[in-house]
Amino acid sequence: MRILFLACLSPKTGNNTTAKRIRSHIESAGHTCELRDAEEFHSPTDVAKLFSQNPTFEAALAIHLFRAGRLLLDIQVPFGVIFGGTDINEDVKVEQKRVVMEQVLLKARFAVAFTDKLKEEAELFLVSQSSKICVQPQGMQTEAAGTFCWAEFLRTSGVRSENVDELHVFLLVCGLRRVKDPLYLVEVFSDWHYENLQNILIIVGPKIDPVFAAEVETVVRRTTGVFLAQERSQQDLHAAMKRCFAVVNSSVSEGMSAAILEAMDLRVPVLARNIPGNAAVVQHEVTGLLYSSPQDFVRQSQRLLSNHVLRERVVRNGKVYVEDHHSLKQERETYQQLVDTLHSV
Repeated sequence: MRILFLACLSPKTGNNTTAKRIRSHIESAGHTCELRDAEEFHSPTDVAKLFSQNPTFEAALAIHLFRAGRLLLDIQVPFGVIFGGTDINEDVKVEQKRVVMEQVLLKARFAVAFTDKLKEEAELFLVSQSSKICVQPQGMQTEAAGTFCWAEFLRTSGVRSENVDELHVFLLVCGLRRVKDPLYLVEVFSDWHYENLQNILIIVGPKIDPVFAAEVETVVRRTTGVFLAQERSQQDLHAAMKRCFAVVNSSVSEGMSAAILEAMDLRVPVLARNIPGNAAVVQHEVTGLLYSSPQDFVRQSQRLLSNHVLRERVVRNGKVYVEDHHSLKQERETYQQLVDTLHSV
């Protein structure tokens, strides 16, 4: 089959990485899968016009029920959807968007949720289509760059220290947009840095929302102990994660954080904000640590610094969790089976 795959493809984001990985699964089964950025299209009519061209598409797929799924409402071929996270956690609260997402879900052949919790939320807020929704966690595969220089990464991030190996670097990996809330910990972390200059926080990720990114830059520029790094290739980012003390998540909402899973796979401790999307992946004191406030973040970080048994336990269990629940092979088989259901009947 020739399949159109729509997703939000901002460079070096989790959505982009996930879409490309799923596309590779589909193409490995012999299909042709054309991945397009949902931002290219203004309305369902634009996508319908694309289907009138030759060679035509025989099926479609979309990540995010509203931002991409709504664009498939006027096509006359079968399609499937993958929940993005913010669609179910945030967009569903807006009545106009919720109505559109219900239409998408009703018309879709199948829907994929990354977690049981996301499926439950979808069933709670949208027209019940439980039989259509399957749960398939994201598959995980990490690879660090061989030529990565940790000292250079710190220097270009603005860190000035002669003893880089003595630093406790907390790495907040996220695209700069409000839902990721990268400023959530800045004030309390700066206060903590004054108490111990070895503790530093580096925020790294692409500028997805330019206006908000400028706000983050302004705040970080006047804050001690917090730094902003330029976006990196996935390989370099994984290499930086391997060298840091812990990977941090501060999001208001998550579907399934790729950065958390990548950290676990790389045997790096995770400190994640206690929200449903994170709690579905991070079991407190087992596979990582959850925190409920900026002050609690500092408390949990201090535990991680002083308790080596705790650190070793969450690292070991995190790796096992990813191996057991985020198999790339299982993910590939699931999507190949689902795409088979898109054959017109």
